[in-house]
Amino acid sequence: MQFSLAEILVLAVVQGVTEFLPVSSDGHLVVVSHWMQEHGKKPPDIGDVIIVLHVGTLFSILVFYHERIWRLLTTERRVLVMLVLATIPAVIVGLPVKKFCDQILENVWLAGAMFPVTGAALLYLSYKPTGNVEYPRMTMGQAVWIGISQAAAILPGLSRSGSTIATGVGVGLTRSSAAAFSFLMAIPVIAGAGLLEAIDVWQEGKLSTPISHMLIGAAVSFIVGLGALWCLNRWLERGRLQIFAWYCILLGIAVLAWQSWELYRA
Repeated sequence: MQFSLAEILVLAVVQGVTEFLPVSSDGHLVVVSHWMQEHGKKPPDIGDVIIVLHVGTLFSILVFYHERIWRLLTTERRVLVMLVLATIPAVIVGLPVKKFCDQILENVWLAGAMFPVTGAALLYLSYKPTGNVEYPRMTMGQAVWIGISQAAAILPGLSRSGSTIATGVGVGLTRSSAAAFSFLMAIPVIAGAGLLEAIDVWQEGKLSTPISHMLIGAAVSFIVGLGALWCLNRWLERGRLQIFAWYCILLGIAVLAWQSWELYRA
């Protein structure tokens, strides 16, 4: 069975909200899709859906940060080197995982375990004094550390934005610069993942859901993602991330309890 349009819209809203809010979009998509599978007997492999919805939020980044992206191509080309350095760890980790053990990316148990880790990172970010370095002046070492945290966030439930922003502030960046660099880093990662998934779909010759539904879902995730980006930047400036930290911790406990109950019932 394939996902209905209504279910794709639910996943698109979840993706648009959680891609930029520091609560792990992949973790939420894994949990929501697993719930759908349990209650509607849907196919467990939704990798192509997740990637298409990610591409929708990729365009949110391109629109929201279009001025910064233009500066990257003109007056701030040094930052391109930093972005390459920060992307290398994700490539080193992501390609083998995608090729040899991609089932781990849809493991609901792992998502439940990683949500509290995201919560801990957000608590750290909430109480850590902001740095004073703007990302155009960051060092190679700072870029590599942020890149390592992005690579770790391949695990479902471990927020990419939360991890990289917390690491950026931890190595001395201002909150706004850490957020901007985090989302600029997402551009090559999401684009690369989308390309790999497109190649897989082309080779397999099948989709888990109609392409028209996917395109509508991508449009919804784009619109919702723009709103989420604006909200996150406002909350970062005001240092109000504790609510997301406790949300992630409680969500992780709830997911693990739910899966334990399902295992007990089986």
